[in-house]
Amino acid sequence: MKPSQRPEWDKVLTDIVDYVRDYPVDSELAYETARLCLLDTLGCGLEALEYPACTKLLGPIAPGTIVPNGARVPGTQFQLDPVQAAFNIGAMIRWLDFNDTWLAAEWGHPSDNLGGILACADWLSRSAVAAGKPALTMRAVLTAMIKAHEIQGCIALENSFNKVGLDHVVLVKVASTAVISQLLGLSRDETLNAVSLAWVDGQSLRTYRHAPNTGSRKSWAAGDATSRGLRLALMAGTGEMGYPSALTAKTWGFYDVLFKGREFKFQRPYGSYVMENILFKISYPAEFHAQTAVECAMKIHGALAAADKTEGDIKSITIRTHEACIRIIDKKGPLNNPADRDHCIQYMVAVPLIFGRLTAADYEDAVASDPRIDALRDKITCVEDPGFTADYHDPEKRSIANALTVTFHDGSALDEVVCEFPIGHRLRRNEGIPLLMDKFQTNLTRRFPPRQQRQILDASLDSKTLEAMPVHEYVDLYTI
Repeated sequence: MKPSQRPEWDKVLTDIVDYVRDYPVDSELAYETARLCLLDTLGCGLEALEYPACTKLLGPIAPGTIVPNGARVPGTQFQLDPVQAAFNIGAMIRWLDFNDTWLAAEWGHPSDNLGGILACADWLSRSAVAAGKPALTMRAVLTAMIKAHEIQGCIALENSFNKVGLDHVVLVKVASTAVISQLLGLSRDETLNAVSLAWVDGQSLRTYRHAPNTGSRKSWAAGDATSRGLRLALMAGTGEMGYPSALTAKTWGFYDVLFKGREFKFQRPYGSYVMENILFKISYPAEFHAQTAVECAMKIHGALAAADKTEGDIKSITIRTHEACIRIIDKKGPLNNPADRDHCIQYMVAVPLIFGRLTAADYEDAVASDPRIDALRDKITCVEDPGFTADYHDPEKRSIANALTVTFHDGSALDEVVCEFPIGHRLRRNEGIPLLMDKFQTNLTRRFPPRQQRQILDASLDSKTLEAMPVHEYVDLYTI
């Protein structure tokens, strides 16, 4: 092929597009998990509305803008153009690091895609009704969620973007673009154009997730990515051209420019595996590699009380863990802000050891200023267990194991406390679902009066009722 000749579409792109357009999701487990994911994700957004650092970013770009048939932002009075609504919803969802998680060669939070999905679907539903056409139903939202989870998660299984310095939100942008193109009714060619635009778009560096620059962008980066996915899909719908070898083009493609010349590897074809195996954050707003460590720390807090000891009696704590945990959240030295603290395993272990809790408020300055926390952090050391690392990557186990050993100044020690699978893991789903629903109801009480809470629950708790409901009518239930 001559250098100037237009190439065939990259297979990675056609696989994504053909999956989105043609794959029939027939897994009841996937749809039921997607329903739970929807509720949990919206609940996380409602909790974030209690934090001014989040709410200052919400609303229209130009104050006072009114958008007829625009998308509503749950928990607020905002009705915005769908792209800005996608940013609002996405920022709320991710702000407290409490929505779902996917861990593999790359990690991320596939429910971040709900920002673009829900904003687009709500806008389409309102516009359809205004034009005298049938509204979009929540079944379409759940289907889009399943497919967005699958695209993001399957690419993440074997391909590490963080190892080349890129943030995982590139996968949010790509997945959102693909499924939103389907919601918009784009043709196959238009959808290919849209997905290629997502790959050639500027990709985020992980700079804001790591010392010395850790900061609050990590809380809105996914909102930015999912809203960008919607923007690119809308552009493709106008006939904007795409780039067939966006990944494989020599010198100028994604692989050569941003992935050290390597092509993506895939472990499995697209289906519904990711949604069926998604990890829910139920008990603690903590980076997921630390979830089991926090569970261990809570048990040790009780053991300290039973032994009539305090954190002051502790000489050292060893965390036996997996490689990804060490690479991402093993932090020493000063922690400058909440975004720094919720990605430090030592901090996430020290707080429950001292206080017997870990909440979103515990990352704020008022708690972090307690000198006991940093004193205990200095006593905590992480060591890799190769077996834990292997089980982390095993597709049948997908464990996120941590084990804590506490020794005291008097030479005694507590028995090691081990937790392989967090409460939100597929293997603990039956145990976790009641707690997940408690979390959702708690988040509803943060924002709505009892009657409105009951209306939301009545529409949400039965799968058939929810799936048949027009999107805009469901979203309207969350309006204050």
